[in-house]
Amino acid sequence: MKIISFQDIANLNIEPSTCFEWAQTMIRNKKKSILPPKISLKPRDGVFCNVMPSMIPGTQNLWGGVKIVTRYPGRVPSLESRILLMDADSGEFLALMDGTWITTMRTGAVAAHSTMLFGKKDFSVIGMMGLGNVSRSTILILANQLRDRELTIKLLRYKDQAEDFTRRFRDLENLRFVIVDTPEEMVEGSDVVLSGATYLPNDICADEYYGKGVLVQPIHTLGFTNCDLFFDKVFADDWGHVHHFKNFDKFKQFAEVCAVVNGEIPGRENDEERILAYNIGLSIHDINYAAAIYRMMEESGALSALPEADLKDPTEKFWV
Repeated sequence: MKIISFQDIANLNIEPSTCFEWAQTMIRNKKKSILPPKISLKPRDGVFCNVMPSMIPGTQNLWGGVKIVTRYPGRVPSLESRILLMDADSGEFLALMDGTWITTMRTGAVAAHSTMLFGKKDFSVIGMMGLGNVSRSTILILANQLRDRELTIKLLRYKDQAEDFTRRFRDLENLRFVIVDTPEEMVEGSDVVLSGATYLPNDICADEYYGKGVLVQPIHTLGFTNCDLFFDKVFADDWGHVHHFKNFDKFKQFAEVCAVVNGEIPGRENDEERILAYNIGLSIHDINYAAAIYRMMEESGALSALPEADLKDPTEKFWV
């Protein structure tokens, strides 16, 4: 079993467009996968450990694996994850991989996908809060997909994150940044609202600030439960991840994103609809990314140079 580190993956210099394509493929093929709901353990406020298994079809074999992602506020980075990748046909464990790069980039790719799928026509103003790595990956991939569109990004000030965010993307010519001081300023007048905040104790602002046609994506599901009650449509990546939400039975209309992508139901039908997208995070994306990276390293020969993890498994049927 190979050990694949964060730096091993980062050194591949995978393009934002490739990240988008990988996410788009798995959204379309979700129903072909084996995907139980994630298990979320929350030992105390602000801390979680999510266990996420799945199996996905490959071109020649069935891939499988499990991801464990944790959040500890006092750690840098606060979000970390690991992925165990396996050949689900043979049961062979192939790699223990860093999941932090994969989690960040697949989450941003899915957010960018839903922004393009559910945003109103020619959306151009995006309000953003929680400006960590996931928000950065979202903008990196979205700007790459919409290179010919000028976007105004309203950043909610928090410590020096907004200024750092602006500096990070100053070379992207199709982006213009505005820094605001209140959630109300960020939401009002925005076509899309994206939140990458990993902890919010309350909803961020009152109903009246959400204009007609707005798309709201709370990547970590926090801060927007009032929108559950009056938005026209709610979409999620998986029913099993949201059916327990306290307001689920009060959604006006609900469907999975994959049903829209596959033409089974309509998504946005006009520029007046307020839409809420809860992409909680599916391990099929993590396993698909992990499998693609494993194949990429195998084909390039880079895999052979990586260290092995040998657990000294028993070689005989009876060993007790």
